[in-house]
Amino acid sequence: MTNSSAQSIRGPMRGPRGPTTIVDLVRTSAAAAHLILKSKWAPPTHPFPISFALPGRLSPRRCPPQSGSTAAAAEAARIPPAMATACPPLSLQPAYLPGRSARARRPPPAVRCSAVGEVMAETAAVGTAEEPLLVSAIKGRKVERPPVWLMRQAGSYQLLCERHPSFRERSENVDLVVEISLQPWKVFKPDGVILFSDILTPLPGMNIPFDIVKGKGPVIFDPLRTAAAVNEVREFVPEEWVPYVGQALNILREEVNNEAAVLGFVGAPFTLASYCVEGGSSKNFSKIKKMAFSEPEKFTTSMANYIKYQADNGAQAVQIFDSWATELSPVDFEEFSLPYLKQIVDSVKETHPELPLILYASGSGGLLERLPLTGVDVVSLDWTVDMAEGRKRLGSNIAVQGNVDPGVLFGSKEFISKRIFDTVQKAGNSGHVLNLGHGIKVGTPEENVAHFFEVAKGIRY
Repeated sequence: MTNSSAQSIRGPMRGPRGPTTIVDLVRTSAAAAHLILKSKWAPPTHPFPISFALPGRLSPRRCPPQSGSTAAAAEAARIPPAMATACPPLSLQPAYLPGRSARARRPPPAVRCSAVGEVMAETAAVGTAEEPLLVSAIKGRKVERPPVWLMRQAGSYQLLCERHPSFRERSENVDLVVEISLQPWKVFKPDGVILFSDILTPLPGMNIPFDIVKGKGPVIFDPLRTAAAVNEVREFVPEEWVPYVGQALNILREEVNNEAAVLGFVGAPFTLASYCVEGGSSKNFSKIKKMAFSEPEKFTTSMANYIKYQADNGAQAVQIFDSWATELSPVDFEEFSLPYLKQIVDSVKETHPELPLILYASGSGGLLERLPLTGVDVVSLDWTVDMAEGRKRLGSNIAVQGNVDPGVLFGSKEFISKRIFDTVQKAGNSGHVLNLGHGIKVGTPEENVAHFFEVAKGIRY
């Protein structure tokens, strides 16, 4: 869901609560079929369980819904039931990661279907009391199923939108941040609980005032369009400017208690610089390009410090959002984004070597081979890349996250299940975190979100 009401906001996803580009509500995987690499590789076959049990319909009070009905789109997405048996055979890619660790190089555990369609996994392990399932999967350990969480999973703010209409008010108040962050945990029990915030939250502490305007999105009051303005940007000290973030993360860690991983996030330098130079969202990024992309240097140290601050206060993994990377050609990405991302990762790993770092770069199909060069532990794929191709292009030494099309959640239960199984089987049984390829869209039926989690958590390798 979006970060305020269901009002439509133009622009790509800024973070797990930021605005999103309005695209077709439902796509099929055919849109990305041309990306699939042809090869003679033939994956072995393993059975998966089917779990279609749907929790009771959830109907918490929502912010005003987005205008326009989704009924037609949802109906168009319906397909005939594709899974008639209790435990259908699905080909499963042998994606245990040979380069990660000795433990990760073990073959997948044996699986078999019982007479009633349940899957029995021999010697399958789960996350421990010391390490959540999501962290175990990222590190290439053997797990019994893929961990699952969804970007923008905290979408139902109940009465908070009416009582606290300002997004900044909601995201800068410890009690509200904790309440909103825990909403999906209490309802769906995801394997990751992400902080309710925005990638622009650090900007005031860098002397860059901003606000998020309903119906318009982020607005930078004094865009950085001169050398003098850039010189006024100061290094971000999170302890001074966002103490509520640290307090909220500590509370979340206590509430979740390793039953799920507490996730923090930051914006990538190029994406932050783009907002600050353009003054908000942009269609062509002419201003940032005219300034020769010089501003990312101003954000690198600040974001590295922000990640460390989040980790010190309870975050067990941190996602970096490079939402505007889609505007860069591969050669420009290598020059104006990749070096700064690598500097951030290197700095964090010096002090927090065990902290998993996830990179989400929107529209990254043309950049995939370059993303592991940043040094992150996980690449989060958007839905325009076929998962099997993404695995092949990224290589065996990095985990993946994603990448179900968020529009699928407007479809039938059978359609949602089919896309989940397709993604999981292509990702393989190690080093995969199941997620969407973008944030949950405004107006997504909550019962479909419940179904997504129900099916995903019923999978056994």
